[in-house]
Amino acid sequence: MLLLVTGPDDTMKNKLEVAHHEKTHEKPYKQEAPPMSRGPRPHRALAEAIPIAKARGTVQLALGGPERVFDIAIISKVPITFARVMFASEILATMQQLADDFKEEIAQLRIIARDAAITAELWLRSKHGTWRFFLVTPSTLVEIDRDGKRIVSGQTVAYVTGNLISEGGISPS
Repeated sequence: MLLLVTGPDDTMKNKLEVAHHEKTHEKPYKQEAPPMSRGPRPHRALAEAIPIAKARGTVQLALGGPERVFDIAIISKVPITFARVMFASEILATMQQLADDFKEEIAQLRIIARDAAITAELWLRSKHGTWRFFLVTPSTLVEIDRDGKRIVSGQTVAYVTGNLISEGGISPS
């Protein structure tokens, strides 16, 4: 018995390919999937990030889209901050793991032209509401607090051309 369940977007060709596979036990032709994105904007994290950002200055939200580099612009006297808000499933991961998990976002934040008055930050939120904040520079990732100040016990990880280097200059293993 052949049971064929189809959705509204299935074509007759797809139905026949599945039926052919079921009859002949051959491997069906696999079409390569398009590259996966990091998923939709983290709306819950974004909603919780706005009050954090407002404590630092005037907030402007960026429109969504495939070329979006940041989510929030914080306008204050100094610095002006461009922050990217993301969901982190493993919020307590090491800096090296987080830098690897979010390498695309870090690379995008590095596109932003900067000087002493402009910063780029990566804000990560867990499903339980725990936040971690990172200053993204052209060559490092620095853990900061929600006010944008470096955490005394926080780490700095050099991240040059996709290769992680610890603060002492030794590659992590």
